[in-house]
Amino acid sequence: MNTNPAWPLDVSIVMPCLNEELSLPHCIANATEALDRIKAEYGLSGEIVIADNGSTDGSQALAASLGARVVDVAEKGYGAAIIGGFTQAQGRFLVMGDADGSYDFRDSVAMIGKLLDGAELCMGSRFKGGIKPGAMPWKNRYIGNPVLTGILNLFFRSGVDDAHCGLRAIRKDTFLNLGLSGTGMEFASEMLIKASLRGVRIDEVPATLSPDLRDRPPHLRPWRDGWRHLRYLLMLSPTWLFGLPAMMSMAAGLALLAVALLQYLVPGTAPQIGSYWTLLGSALVSIGHLSFLLALSAHLYGIRAGYRAPTGVTRLAARVANLETMLLSGLGLFGLGAVILGFVYLQWINRDYQSLANVLLPTLGTLCLTLGMQNMLGGFLLAIIGGHKASFFERAPDTAGPGKGRA
Repeated sequence: MNTNPAWPLDVSIVMPCLNEELSLPHCIANATEALDRIKAEYGLSGEIVIADNGSTDGSQALAASLGARVVDVAEKGYGAAIIGGFTQAQGRFLVMGDADGSYDFRDSVAMIGKLLDGAELCMGSRFKGGIKPGAMPWKNRYIGNPVLTGILNLFFRSGVDDAHCGLRAIRKDTFLNLGLSGTGMEFASEMLIKASLRGVRIDEVPATLSPDLRDRPPHLRPWRDGWRHLRYLLMLSPTWLFGLPAMMSMAAGLALLAVALLQYLVPGTAPQIGSYWTLLGSALVSIGHLSFLLALSAHLYGIRAGYRAPTGVTRLAARVANLETMLLSGLGLFGLGAVILGFVYLQWINRDYQSLANVLLPTLGTLCLTLGMQNMLGGFLLAIIGGHKASFFERAPDTAGPGKGRA
């Protein structure tokens, strides 16, 4: 029985719909049977919501005649349809599944049980439940889904077997707290990623996948939608997108410059490297520094948006970094670069305006100027993202829980 007055019903089964007249009778009947089982097993009331995304084949009238509640979602896209349906759903537990007959909504009975047991999100696993012949193209089954699921688990430590199963259940309050916004197929990844980052308890149950009942190709486009998923994983993972390249670039660049400096100060004590390697080392340090600033900015944005918990690096930054320290350190680096280049200028004069044989000092001076300017501009960027405050990490909302995902 529903004990939360905020939600009139207990369970809402929501299906995104775009011209699904052929498969709707089967799906609604299947969802009705699932609700009957949920009521018999848990005593929960429910509804079926068809989130129509602009059907022109009469799907709306058909769904209403079969007892479903139809809600119109004007914004186009898979994610937009589900968000619209979830928002207007009356249940405190939400189930999502396609309206093409490929999923068995009776599998959601166990999902509701998991939510009642304390889970906030329950995923279906087609690899545990079974994929019937012809239900999934081989490139999706053996390449796309395993690769994308593996990357998602690596980046965000979600710990699921099937990150892209379209049958899943979530608490209504959890859905609202996640602030999901993806309008396309990337919505499925967004839900799991943000749930992982916020420390939401995620359970998984078997789900079966059958060939859909459509007489037309599916809306899914494997390569296009696969790339949309991958780019979304990267955009929500600043550690992997910016942080890892920053560490690798800085390490390689500093190593090259260290060898060049040692050779300059004590000739013969280090391998001889030429001007090109010195310039490359400087470029790598600059790239690494800029990537680190971008990683910090992306983390700060996620913290302020409420779907990311502060990390050790951001907590350290909160203690030592603000706009003033960024500006002062930037001015210090800029001044050091000016001093080095001034010394180079004096050497040039003493050599009767002949070019220097070693480019290390001009390279270091130019690098300091670059890093100083990036620090100052990066400080302003962080202050803007941090709410136009000089202490940009101060009082950033720590709404995300102690999640598994730290990307």
